[in-house]
Amino acid sequence: MHLRRLFSVLALGGALSACAPAGPADAPPATSAAPVTTTTTTTTTTQTVTHEPRPTPPPAPSPEQVAASRVPADERARVASLMMVGVTDYDDALWKLHQGVGGIFIPSWADPGLLTEPGRDVAALRAAVGRPFAVAIDFEGGRVQRHSQVLGSYPSAGEMAATMDPAQVEELAHTIGQSLRHHGVTVDFAPVLDVGGAGLDVVGDRAFSADPVVVAEYGAAFARGLERAGVRPVYKHFPGHGQASGDSHLGEVVTPPLQALAGHDLAAFAGALERHQAPVMVGHMVVPGLGDGLTPSSLNPAAYRLLRSGDYPDGHPFGGLTYTDDLSGMKAITDTMSVPQAVTAAIGAGADQALWSSGTDIIPAIDAVQHALASGAIDRAALDDAAFRVQLQLVHSGL
Repeated sequence: MHLRRLFSVLALGGALSACAPAGPADAPPATSAAPVTTTTTTTTTTQTVTHEPRPTPPPAPSPEQVAASRVPADERARVASLMMVGVTDYDDALWKLHQGVGGIFIPSWADPGLLTEPGRDVAALRAAVGRPFAVAIDFEGGRVQRHSQVLGSYPSAGEMAATMDPAQVEELAHTIGQSLRHHGVTVDFAPVLDVGGAGLDVVGDRAFSADPVVVAEYGAAFARGLERAGVRPVYKHFPGHGQASGDSHLGEVVTPPLQALAGHDLAAFAGALERHQAPVMVGHMVVPGLGDGLTPSSLNPAAYRLLRSGDYPDGHPFGGLTYTDDLSGMKAITDTMSVPQAVTAAIGAGADQALWSSGTDIIPAIDAVQHALASGAIDRAALDDAAFRVQLQLVHSGL
């Protein structure tokens, strides 16, 4: 019975009792109706809502996966990516980048507008080209600091080591790196790991010290500072120019035998690479006992095998990027080879990027490397590995 109707019936019954005649005198007094208890039952229906699990987003690709996806599928573009070429101005750089080169090098004679002029600077090149590429410069401090009127002026490596501790050198290199990156530079061919003390003017105060342990410590500190600023440092000149017979800009130079380099020049590279990994530039020195003992290290497969294997005292296997020293501006190479010949020999020997400051003969150089690939003179798998390392460095540079 509905609750409201129940209350109506009870009220009517009460009214009828009040109008009835009284009973006999001895009849018990009328009692009120017994209380009525009502119970309300509420039923709650629980509806279960099933939510579909959200799909787990795929993990972000690793730097290696990104690099692998960027390796050019076209063989000619892949070959060109192994080239770092000098440029003179915006238009020159744009044309060379459209040929597919992996990076441009800004020499002392380049238009400084590449660093400063909106619409014709590195940022404009990146917008116009639409793919990642490296921008390199020689900026050690001291007498080797290109475009210092734009990028700033800093002490030489020798002065740094004489007046600062490694932590201060790292901070100074960080300051240098910030200036470089602000102007679009992503690779600095520094620090020098050549060990001084042999009286070579080409080395001189470009060396941190005549002690390989000090060179390693300060070189690694300089590299860390650049890296923190987003600029890739490059250790140079493997396997060591400090005791060479002369200046490779001027002609052939020969170092002491490989065994003599092991505890001295090579020790600086071993120590620096242990403290901080960075790309390495291979110099043009002839090293007796290394390969045929006649070929400049930059073109000598044995030099790249030595670096990759770490098979020298305190060395470790090296998987990073390798550059040649300048193949067009140094008589140790140009006295005997054209640019296309030198580029082909360097890539065939194991260089990841062939560097030449003049930036000439790009088309013939690409042609020559492709011909060497077709003939089997250059190993295709090795070239593909080099192209991958080039792309991986670009990824690590944030490009």
